[in-house]
Amino acid sequence: MVALSAELTALEEYLARARDRVESLINPLRSTEREDIISPLYESERLLRSAERAISRAERATR
Repeated sequence: MVALSAELTALEEYLARARDRVESLINPLRSTEREDIISPLYESERLLRSAERAISRAERATR
């Protein structure tokens, strides 16, 4: 279980970094009218956040 917990923690950190990268793409576009780009990026951010929480729940279950 220790290896599984460590792998889940690493995956959670990877997802957090990916979410941060998506957020950094959104920030400069906020003042534009590029909803064709912003909307899917917001959706991606939301999905990454959901995945991050799900992985976190799985990791907590290994304790």
